[in-house]
Amino acid sequence: MRNRLGVGAIGTMVSTALAIIFAAVVMAAQAPAAPPQGAAPPGGAGGGRGQAPLQVPNPTYAVIPLEIAVNKPAADVWKRVGKYCDIGEWLQVACTITSGKDGEVGAVRSIGNEILVGKTELSYTYTQPVREGQIYNMYHGTMEARPVTATTSKIVYTLVFDNSQMADDAAREADRMRRIQTFTRALDNMKILAEGGTLPPRGGGAPGGGGAGRGRGN
Repeated sequence: MRNRLGVGAIGTMVSTALAIIFAAVVMAAQAPAAPPQGAAPPGGAGGGRGQAPLQVPNPTYAVIPLEIAVNKPAADVWKRVGKYCDIGEWLQVACTITSGKDGEVGAVRSIGNEILVGKTELSYTYTQPVREGQIYNMYHGTMEARPVTATTSKIVYTLVFDNSQMADDAAREADRMRRIQTFTRALDNMKILAEGGTLPPRGGGAPGGGGAGRGRGN
């Protein structure tokens, strides 16, 4: 009888062991595969999808800060030249709002299809859209009327963009100088308008008065 009981017990133990092994195999098959060593977890740090590679692995951000003094309070300056499509007047090009409302975040103006992405009481920041077949250069511009005294202020215009896709340093410097020339003329024109002057025709000489006779070309 002891032999028969021993055989039965052994059979039970074998059956139990096989069941445990089978369950372990099933659980292993259903478990998600572990990421390769050193790889970021699929959920990322914020629980969303993992980060894709950068489109531009080594960007070089150019920053162009410009400013001009104005003999008017900042609030008056902003009222005169700070609307989103006022650029049409001081840059002397056509401008219309194609989407949204002038001066509100999300507005789009016809010049470069530029989108207003941030604003304060006396400033705004815009960017340009991504275009098909072109690497996005992260172009952003910020315009601000900054108080200096109760009766004076300055207009500050700052550009930032990635110029790493340009051919060489000479091309980057040429682009930088072109932008400086364009926006220096824009600042000159804003000063004239904010101080109550009248702009000359585009390409013409500086008018008498208005603080524009500083020898900066259009």
